[in-house]
Amino acid sequence: MTLFQFGQTRPEFAVPVLNERAVRASAGILFAVALIAFMHAFLQGNFQPTRVFVVAFVIEFAVRLFVNPQLAPVYMLGQWVVRHQQPEWVGAPQKRFAWGIGLALGLSMFWLLVVQQVIGPVNMLVCGLCLVFMFFESVFGICIGCKVYNLFNKEQAQLCPGGVCETNPAPRERLPARTRAAQAAVLLGFAVVVLGSARWVSDNAVPTPAQWQNTPTSNSAPAADPAQATDPAEVERCKVPEFAKAIGHEAMWKLHNGC
Repeated sequence: MTLFQFGQTRPEFAVPVLNERAVRASAGILFAVALIAFMHAFLQGNFQPTRVFVVAFVIEFAVRLFVNPQLAPVYMLGQWVVRHQQPEWVGAPQKRFAWGIGLALGLSMFWLLVVQQVIGPVNMLVCGLCLVFMFFESVFGICIGCKVYNLFNKEQAQLCPGGVCETNPAPRERLPARTRAAQAAVLLGFAVVVLGSARWVSDNAVPTPAQWQNTPTSNSAPAADPAQATDPAEVERCKVPEFAKAIGHEAMWKLHNGC
């Protein structure tokens, strides 16, 4: 293995290639960690896990692009996970372009969130965009950045997953009309059941602990005067931080902090 190399050169292919299975596995690992960090920020207002993830994300993609993907930590982990699977070779140039987009997004988040510690809607938008890219890559095998690659390069992408880049791809098997109708009926029935369940759950919602505490009982003591019951320390604790206001998260922040 050459230290500075992007993709593997194999005699049967005209362009350097990467193992698509390892690419998807590493994207799935990154997506899982990123989702956890994102939900910490969105639901609890805790951006520390996101900051740590952004640093790791930038290092991972910098190593992939400027050193060698096989030396990038998460990519190596993905390779290990799929080590017993038959490799699926795909073109490396379009992956390099797509990962360049990922590195650009990561660097913007690094500057805003880690260096400047700016909290706002832009951060959530960039995080959400990264999650979408990684989700499509890991779950569907669709590289959105690879599709953008064809818009800026005369040489179109080669060796895409599923043969979608070929000029004359192999004909796809078309399901019989009766099978398609049955599948549509199943999807419709499933949607009706899920929507009905959501309506039933909403109508029969179990009270939350906060609602239990606020429910008056016959033996409860008279409510104290709000002016006397107000604790300055509690008022300060429940003061909504500016970042929560900036992202329209004020009510959610109060709910999760018991205010």
